[in-house]
Amino acid sequence: MATTYSRSCLNYLLHLAHDNLDFRLPEIKALLALRGKPFQPSENFKEKSPFWCLNGLSEEDVRSIMARSVCTKSAFELWGHGKTQSELRKSLLSYPQENMSPFMHKDSTYRINVYTFNKTLEFADRIKRIDAMEYLPFEGTVSLKSPQHIFCLLEDYGTDPNNIPEHPNYIYFGRWIADGQRELIRSHSVKNRHFIGNTTMDAGLSFIMANHAKVKENDLVFDPFVGTGSLLVACSQFGAYVCGTDIDYNTIHGKGRSSRKNQKWRGPDENIRANLRQYGTERMYVDVMVCDASKPVWRKAALFDAIITDPPYGIRESTRRTGSHKDITKSPDCIYVESHVPVSQAYHLSDIFTDLLNFSAHHLVMGGRLVYWLPIYRPEYSERMVPLHPCLRLISNCEQTLSSHTSRRLITMLKIKEPEELDSLAHLADPCVSPYQGHNSFREKYFSGQNKRCGKEDNKSDGAGK
Repeated sequence: MATTYSRSCLNYLLHLAHDNLDFRLPEIKALLALRGKPFQPSENFKEKSPFWCLNGLSEEDVRSIMARSVCTKSAFELWGHGKTQSELRKSLLSYPQENMSPFMHKDSTYRINVYTFNKTLEFADRIKRIDAMEYLPFEGTVSLKSPQHIFCLLEDYGTDPNNIPEHPNYIYFGRWIADGQRELIRSHSVKNRHFIGNTTMDAGLSFIMANHAKVKENDLVFDPFVGTGSLLVACSQFGAYVCGTDIDYNTIHGKGRSSRKNQKWRGPDENIRANLRQYGTERMYVDVMVCDASKPVWRKAALFDAIITDPPYGIRESTRRTGSHKDITKSPDCIYVESHVPVSQAYHLSDIFTDLLNFSAHHLVMGGRLVYWLPIYRPEYSERMVPLHPCLRLISNCEQTLSSHTSRRLITMLKIKEPEELDSLAHLADPCVSPYQGHNSFREKYFSGQNKRCGKEDNKSDGAGK
């Protein structure tokens, strides 16, 4: 059956970056949801492929996605595709002339690019590919420097660098629409950040978290473990007002020892506000304050559009909370118990996640999202370990591998109802599974695995050693 086309219902091709593979689908789904659009891939959709064909979108929808996505390199209006040059030609010749003609008339200028995934072509081979497109009715003038329209031939040679086929597995041809926001990863690199800490979140992952949370203009976003504010920087870039808390006084106030090489102490203007000022978003900065996440100070009426955070795992940053003399178990052998008031006490990871989910259930707007990192000891991992809450629905669970034995999973949850009395406690999907109960349980497993590998550490990004 012949395919019918119209300008209001076209197919589009996304060319995705081949990193953070687990995070790409939730990001695109979230960005489509901001437009009120469902995710409708083609029949031969493969999640791990660098090329996705999407249906049911307008060009405006695609431009909106590309204005936010850091997982996507480029987007194209798909004109033709096939497994061979012959199939591609047949597909292109069946594409409606009326859809092509606005971009191919004699007064227009254009350029054709050739992109290959998992294979490098010589310049001469690229020219041959372009010359072979002569059957298309281009009437305009070629302009390599500043064309009005850009077209691209994309060849997919699979994902195995050790087994590259002679001919591409699939070929696409389309009109370039827009590039994604990969440049944000470079421009916001923590290497050039004004204020950083030992566990400052990687810029790319910060923007991915903001997208998973569907952060948009004029939202109010909160980070209860704000650290040096990397997540606030990302959210403010998308037009959200940002605020946060942290138990570390020195970090909040930008005091103490510096995390930079060859710098002993932090400077007078090293703080979170200065980070936002660096990227021109200081006006989106609400404030940050010293606060214990286990004892939130917010009124019941305080609501946030999104809560995005990276809790401490107990490796580089300690998991501590404020204590009291009432919390001490009296011992007859200790003569200082009555007069001693501890500054802090152990804060189990299980308690951190319980408190975080309970807080989110009470302080997220309906439909708001919670996005946070969950550290995992891979040999023991099960989906039953992911904390659940009656008021929050699990949206996505993406893994970032840190080493052969550890990883962390980016958990995204949606608030679906207001909490009732029976919903006051977060819980694990399986009550018998409690990998975070001991204060240093994850830390001990992390370093036991390190010792097995002769102490060699292979974390893959900033912030991985929380």
